[in-house]
Amino acid sequence: MRVKATLLAGICGSAIAFPAYAQDADEDQTPRYRGTEIVVTAQRQDQSLQEVPIAVSAFSAEALESQQIENASDLQLTLPNVSFTKSNFTASSFTIRGIGDLCVGVSCDSATAIHLNSAPLFGTRLFETEYFDLERIEVLRGPQGTLFGRNATSGVVNVVSAKPDLSEIAAKAEFEYGNFNSIKAKGMVNVPIGDTLGVRVAGFYLNRDGYTENLANNTRIDGRDMYAVRGSLRWEPSPDTTLDLMGYYFREDDDRLRIQKQQCQRDPTGVVGCLNNRRDFDSTNSNSTFTGTLGSSEFLAINGIPSTLGLNSLYGPDAYANFQEPADVRQVRTEFTPEYFADELQIQAHLEQNIGSFQLGLTGTYQETSVDSRQDYNLGIGAIPNAALAFGTLQAFANNAAGPGTGVYFQPIIDALFDGSGNLCTSDTRLDNRGSFEGFSVCTPNGPQFDRSNQENESYSVEAIISSDFDGPFNFLVGGIYADSKVLENSYYVNAFAIDYISGVLGTFTALGAGLPPSYLATSFFRNNTRSFQLESYGIFGEGYLELSDKLKVTAGLRYNNDKKAITARSTLASFLNPFSNDGDPFDSPFSGSFDADPGTAGIQPIQARSVAFDEITGRFVIDYQFTPDNLIYASYSRGYKSGGINPPLQPIFSVPESFSPESIDAFEIGSKNTFGNGALQLNATAFYYKYKDLQLSRIIARTSVNDTIDANIYGAEIEAILRPDYNWLFNVNFSFLNAKVAGDQFFSNPRDPGGGDANAVIIKDITNGALCAVTGAAPGGPDAFVNAINPGLGLQGTTEFPADGGLQSAGAFSICSVLEGQAAAIGGAFGGIQVLSPGVQVNLKGNKLPQAPELKASVGVQYTKEFDNGMTLVPRFDIAYTGEQFGNVFNGNVNRIEPFVQANAQLQLNGPDKRWFVRGFVQNIFDSNSTTGLYVTDASSGLFTNIFTLDPRRYGVAVGVSF
Repeated sequence: MRVKATLLAGICGSAIAFPAYAQDADEDQTPRYRGTEIVVTAQRQDQSLQEVPIAVSAFSAEALESQQIENASDLQLTLPNVSFTKSNFTASSFTIRGIGDLCVGVSCDSATAIHLNSAPLFGTRLFETEYFDLERIEVLRGPQGTLFGRNATSGVVNVVSAKPDLSEIAAKAEFEYGNFNSIKAKGMVNVPIGDTLGVRVAGFYLNRDGYTENLANNTRIDGRDMYAVRGSLRWEPSPDTTLDLMGYYFREDDDRLRIQKQQCQRDPTGVVGCLNNRRDFDSTNSNSTFTGTLGSSEFLAINGIPSTLGLNSLYGPDAYANFQEPADVRQVRTEFTPEYFADELQIQAHLEQNIGSFQLGLTGTYQETSVDSRQDYNLGIGAIPNAALAFGTLQAFANNAAGPGTGVYFQPIIDALFDGSGNLCTSDTRLDNRGSFEGFSVCTPNGPQFDRSNQENESYSVEAIISSDFDGPFNFLVGGIYADSKVLENSYYVNAFAIDYISGVLGTFTALGAGLPPSYLATSFFRNNTRSFQLESYGIFGEGYLELSDKLKVTAGLRYNNDKKAITARSTLASFLNPFSNDGDPFDSPFSGSFDADPGTAGIQPIQARSVAFDEITGRFVIDYQFTPDNLIYASYSRGYKSGGINPPLQPIFSVPESFSPESIDAFEIGSKNTFGNGALQLNATAFYYKYKDLQLSRIIARTSVNDTIDANIYGAEIEAILRPDYNWLFNVNFSFLNAKVAGDQFFSNPRDPGGGDANAVIIKDITNGALCAVTGAAPGGPDAFVNAINPGLGLQGTTEFPADGGLQSAGAFSICSVLEGQAAAIGGAFGGIQVLSPGVQVNLKGNKLPQAPELKASVGVQYTKEFDNGMTLVPRFDIAYTGEQFGNVFNGNVNRIEPFVQANAQLQLNGPDKRWFVRGFVQNIFDSNSTTGLYVTDASSGLFTNIFTLDPRRYGVAVGVSF
């Protein structure tokens, strides 16, 4: 019956995007053509997935291999209105119809729910590994919640692993060798044990050289060294009972680059670091960074410290003034070799029990994940402009230049930061906060600067589903899920020689002036640390299916979702004095009690503790009409929901909301699924309109991601087709259009242009923290005159103009925002009503395009099978995919534009009789395109450079495989 067909297909979600090669049971229907029809067999019924009234694409194991889909980056290319990119903090974003993981932070939910065998995963490293021994991958587009256990606003990616086959012994092995000395091996063994028990073991191993050349030492980085193994057991003690057990482990330990390249239109003034018009192969002006301002002779002089200790002048050459950035995405210069480690453990049990007209499904999943990545923060090598003078002055102070006996205050800085062999040393990134001044450092000729992103998760979920199989017109599905996900450790570090130097010099003069023991300011690196996070979530969901006639059916579903989140965190950077004599955790310092991690709460708090709770009722309604056995039309409404979260603490403290709101979506969709010519053509089309409220977006403030919400309207269309004019020819065609824009008046300050395009404003680089603010006023020239009146008293120069092609209309200057704000209240009226806005002038985003939402996507694949009389086949295949223009963030503009790109793959495979062996030659990314999939703009204190993320370069090689 068709109600049951749709129920099962909805659960399985498997409208395969590539034909299966099984013959139809009815030999009179030309089985070679009917091979394009996908059939799911469950509860003794065969169901065509062309009857599913939902936009869903999926790939069988054969499709993944034929289309060279090895990971999520490949998967996106042939999916309509789907994009995927890696992102800044060892994460990624799988975007469906303009909705992706744009929220960055420990407490963010994923907009696209990732499932394994229909059970949700948390913090999975699944997007880093390679696909192996899968039954299929399914991608459901649109809000989900009434069929899958974890609510999602954009859709679901469901990875279905291959299960043991109880009917026969089977094995497969494959070996591949390609350029970059790439070696990959995959294998599977399936063994039945008696009539009711089966075991399946599969795994893969990949090792290759790096895609990126490090010109500093003529080595290659961004390589891979990873493996995974999966063991499965199936027990069928009776026709009505099936128990599946699965264990999976993945591990990677290599020099993967988390960020492919940094780009910048260099700012010669140093105020903003990178200009606002384009992305060049250049480095930020480091005078604009936190270390450039606090390490400057001007800042030290303002604080009564000899200016000769400054590492640079705000008005002189910066550390990258003479650095040559390679004009190639695949080349960098760095003294720090990247390090990348990730692993994941998954354990899953699934029970299916038939009880009369009911089926019970019970699934439990346990998961442990970790990731730890370090790499050069600027992917460059800087030279300290005033090194000779600054280091000579420091040595003079160590020789008691400040008075008899004062050298003991300064000698620890020299001992910690200079190794005696000409190298400069930077604090290591340790969980116990100890760095250079406790004897833990990394040393290179120019002083390394690097960041570290790490996280450890532990999660589990339990889900139960009951579905019916009545003979009448009504059936139903009811389910419930409980999930508990914990972050045991999450940190983001930024470490640099200049930070150690500044924390040592400032701390030493502070301690010396106060008569305290020789000390530095801890921590001697930036660390935003989530000490714990817990998500407790439960949901109750269900759907009812009513057949009004043999052709007309109605589906209605509801879901109740409840999420509770609790987090403890703190952010430190040169926050309190720590005696050099304390070689333990800096928080054991007698002065750490002055550090307040939570200014929003009365008293001194060692950590910031926050909790939030959200609940929501969502649902969907679908009506579909099967006007012929091969033609279906449907219309649906669904309500999507994703819970809000908690913004991390900032260092220094800025005024941002402590939490952010849930997001919700009203989604309307119409679609048609059609099969023509007895299976020769499969044509599916969908159109949709989304009304989005409180879409969560991230921006960087003080080296930390904070999240805001905006409203948006989204509409688009999708076409998927499979054409098989005869058995030997196969064509896959996909096309999609998307319009995703900000709705209504939404005002935010653009980090790249704090002046907001106001030619009368002055953009200020705050030399106390590296942040930006904007001075505005009603009178023409008033802001310039105001800044020029205040700055000389601070020992700073007046305003200057940015380059004409920089995309900034305002003038710029170094100053101190808090001083300007205080003076604006006192004398600002004399200059025409001066205001100091932090972080800048807000601009209206209405009509801007959402990030990672290409307007057009198209792909075509063609495959031919040449059959020989001896049973062998030769199968050439060619795939090409186009991804149109998109933007890296919601502020749009040329500087944030991601150019369209084309990816093309080809392969030629010779199969032995009965497909017992094969030999394959392949090439991926034929045109060697440096396709950019996403970008991330750093904050003002880092110089506003852009991190870009790309697809792999051209790969080619050969593979051989056997099976029995």
